[in-house]
Amino acid sequence: MLKTIWLRVHNAALGVALACFLSAITGIAYAGAQQYVPLAASVQAALHASVSDRGAPEPRWRSMEERIDWITLMSERLAKRIPNAKERIELLKTVKYEAERAGLDPQLVLGLIQVESGFKKYAFSSAGARGLMQVMPFWVKLIGNKNDNLFHLRTNLRYGCTILRHYLDIEKGNYYRALGRYNGSLGRPEYPNMVRAAWEKQWDYKPRQTDTPTLATTPSPSPTPSPSLSPSSSPSSSPTPRPNPSSSPNPNPARTKLN
Repeated sequence: MLKTIWLRVHNAALGVALACFLSAITGIAYAGAQQYVPLAASVQAALHASVSDRGAPEPRWRSMEERIDWITLMSERLAKRIPNAKERIELLKTVKYEAERAGLDPQLVLGLIQVESGFKKYAFSSAGARGLMQVMPFWVKLIGNKNDNLFHLRTNLRYGCTILRHYLDIEKGNYYRALGRYNGSLGRPEYPNMVRAAWEKQWDYKPRQTDTPTLATTPSPSPTPSPSLSPSSSPSSSPTPRPNPSSSPNPNPARTKLN
């Protein structure tokens, strides 16, 4: 009996070690995956229009000081994961643009990418999810164009931010449940807690107060106020909400259909 138990534990440990090894050498991500559910025609059309928009990805900045401060700080934090400075800056500017376009906090999106793919552009999960934000291929057929490449930086971020915004709308601003849907782990606290920790500890950013006029850039849509991350709260207009998955009521894991 003890020998059988030992063999099972031993085999499980080998499996975890192999998964980590493959992830390190191939960029495979072992994140969860969005679940396919039918969409209403109006929702499908709206999401299709959202991912098809190809406006210039230049973020809005309140000032030149904020632009320099944010890019410099985020670039320093990302340097160990992406050594090439040009690639880092391109990624950061695209994250900021696509997140704010979808009404999301860019810091949240950076935290989600850290958990989902570890900032590996060509990450590929065992479930088939692809790229930085681990987007499932069925979304291309459902709301995109057949030639969309989910390993393309901007395409992946456009899809990922659009999908997370969609789940937030479905869950009426409840980040705990929206993140659960995004990861395919609705009702379990591990994933929302990991994203929250990355958001708060690694990517938190508080802009400096400045009276400098807004920096003129290519116009981009103003983000809608981000809802509160408390799993039991209603949408909030707080500028930098923070999640609180641990205080969530017991969500219903069986609820997987979109409303």
